[in-house]
Amino acid sequence: MKWLLVIASGVIVLSSCIQKRADKNIESEYAGSESCRQCHQRFYELWSPSHHGKAMQPVDAGFVGSSGIPGSDFFALEGKKYRIDIGNSSITMVETDGDTEKQYDVVWALGGKNVYYFLTPMEKGKLQTIPLAYDVNRRMWYNNPESAVRHFPSGTPDEALSWKDRMYTFNTSCYSCHVSQLSNNFDLATDSYNSEWKEPGINCETCHGPSAEHIKAALEAERKNKPLHDLKIIITGTFTSAQHNSSCAPCHAKMNPITSSFMPGDRYFDHFDLTGLENSDFYPDGRDLGENYTYTGWMMNKCNQSGQLHCVVCHTSSGRNRFKDNPNDACKKCHEDKVVNVVEHSGHKAGSIGSVCVNCHMPKTEFGKMVRSDHSFRPPMPEATIMFGSPNACNLCHTDKSPEWANRIVKARENGNYQEETLRWAGVLNEVRSGNWKNLDKVLDYIREEKLNELVIASFIRLLNATSDEHKWPVLIGALKSESPIVRSSAASGLMENTSDEAKRALLEACNDDFRLVRIAAAASLAAFQPGGFTESEKQLLAKATEEYMNSIVTRPDDWSSHYNLGIFYQNQGDVEKALDAYEKSAKLYPEALIPLINSSVLYSYIGNVVKAEENLKKVVAIDPDNEAANLNLGLLLAEQGKTDEAAVALKKVLEANPKQAVAAYNLSVISAKKSINDAIRYAKSAMEANPEEPKYAYTLAFYQYQDNRKAEAIKTLKSIVKKHPEYITATGFLADIYLRDNNIQQAISVYENALKSEKLSAQDRVGVEQMLTALKSSRQ
Repeated sequence: MKWLLVIASGVIVLSSCIQKRADKNIESEYAGSESCRQCHQRFYELWSPSHHGKAMQPVDAGFVGSSGIPGSDFFALEGKKYRIDIGNSSITMVETDGDTEKQYDVVWALGGKNVYYFLTPMEKGKLQTIPLAYDVNRRMWYNNPESAVRHFPSGTPDEALSWKDRMYTFNTSCYSCHVSQLSNNFDLATDSYNSEWKEPGINCETCHGPSAEHIKAALEAERKNKPLHDLKIIITGTFTSAQHNSSCAPCHAKMNPITSSFMPGDRYFDHFDLTGLENSDFYPDGRDLGENYTYTGWMMNKCNQSGQLHCVVCHTSSGRNRFKDNPNDACKKCHEDKVVNVVEHSGHKAGSIGSVCVNCHMPKTEFGKMVRSDHSFRPPMPEATIMFGSPNACNLCHTDKSPEWANRIVKARENGNYQEETLRWAGVLNEVRSGNWKNLDKVLDYIREEKLNELVIASFIRLLNATSDEHKWPVLIGALKSESPIVRSSAASGLMENTSDEAKRALLEACNDDFRLVRIAAAASLAAFQPGGFTESEKQLLAKATEEYMNSIVTRPDDWSSHYNLGIFYQNQGDVEKALDAYEKSAKLYPEALIPLINSSVLYSYIGNVVKAEENLKKVVAIDPDNEAANLNLGLLLAEQGKTDEAAVALKKVLEANPKQAVAAYNLSVISAKKSINDAIRYAKSAMEANPEEPKYAYTLAFYQYQDNRKAEAIKTLKSIVKKHPEYITATGFLADIYLRDNNIQQAISVYENALKSEKLSAQDRVGVEQMLTALKSSRQ
């Protein structure tokens, strides 16, 4: 039996809120926020007590005294008990395991608007988030990993991570949005950190850039009593709306950094990729399910798209709400008619909660004790709640009413059909996220027509990675001409498995795109093309884009997905040794990330190291016994080694997880045939039904039907194959052979004559069929 391991070839974008801020060689250019105080006292006093200024604070007597946080009772967690003890100038977490106690000193506090998270030093320079966090709004301690469990409407299970998981390591995760001018100093060889930062919190220079030269120039101008014309610092007052948004987005987005060199005023998609609705942390209509950090929703905001609104219109640079006391004034400049006639517009009484714009257009939801506002500004859509379980502003307020009640009221209004467009595309997106591609034509139309929001289009493009339907290729190539960089970059990534000349030309053109994000996506996809197929000028263009791509990967050397993506790159280039090295580093950094182990097992098998291939696959199923890809590859690998009983166990696990897994069903059919022809027929039929476009599966069913003396069934199956796939000459020959065994030469001749009518028949097969016809006709003479 010939076996084929299944390998994942798509680049992973690990959503995060992290970026590397500063490098050692520019640290001296930063003077720190205290140096701003002499000339900018008022701004300093506004900034220093803000949530930006206190994004991270040392746990000392000042913090303990001002926060008023109490100690806690015991919390049961991972088979142990944890409590918090508060001292005059300290916080300690006590871990109890039977009769043994261990103390963890708490050295830093993060946040404080909704939640205080706390850090304790661990081995190898790591700062770990302790499992108990403090809910500022409810004034209570809680189990933080448990609060991060998502409750998906589909019922898909989610589990709490261990509090010692790498995702809760400060140096690995959200460090750069809580400290300023960070040097992470990660050492891959020892998996250790020597992290340093200029100061805790988000300081002035985060938004204004390094200030040392500015201070020097200002002092010199003062000494000479001359005006300071060249400020030698970033002046945000001259920013465009796009620049303002891009400056805030690095810390307020679920994203992936592609450089470590972002400066305020730079274009966002030159330095970051953004997570879209392909991610299950969003409901299908784009509302927040998990924690998503604002910017994805903001990309769906029509006010943002108009270019008339940016973050600093509503927020101060220190993060405060400019319109806290009169929230409707935020909308009045552009929507005065609605604000003045708010009763008519909202359908609520003047002065009521429902007459406040943000309560309907920016409803607040909560995840992990974090309260966040919807920044897409869309109106309430209760029908989306009915369809997808997503939140809507009506029922967030009217908690005693049903979504159906709210939907009737919305639809009765004069413009009550405003939900329809969102419901249409969100319904299709919900289907394809669950693997249902019956409306693929609609997906392709959405991408081709570009009538939807760019973020929605990019999300559909990314979801196309899950289908092999070749109708997607010309649409993806066309999407490379989009005006949106996130659409173009998504299309370039989506072309990774297309090695046609047309895709090659389009990707080479994308290597010269104005945005870095597009260029590196194109370079990654072109890695699969043979180096000899490029001209010298194309090689130079590709080399430049590839260098940018490689630099984007090393931006996060402590991120397992960076090494995984590097493995994909080398794998596509055919460099097995480097690909294996990258996969192994990825798996070592984060063993819970199973896909590097699966991919490495395929390559180990390719080079003949079946022992290592089997070892890595068994590591996966030890962590996740129901993992479909691992069990499938393990079953195929064991079958190739003749370990058919073990192979059958693994392949049956695949069908338990996914009854429509055709490859598993087909191989189980072959394995089962020696012991049970009925099982062989049953599994072959399952494979055929799961993938009716693959004639091999139907042929296998016909073969075992004939073996079991079910000749009429076999003939019926074979007839369906040759009708649908006349080019599949194996079925043609088998059907003709059955007729010949019954001495029905004319029927056999008819089978071959029908095959010759097909334009899909290859030249070689056509010659063979003609020879058979000649022989059969001669035998009758």
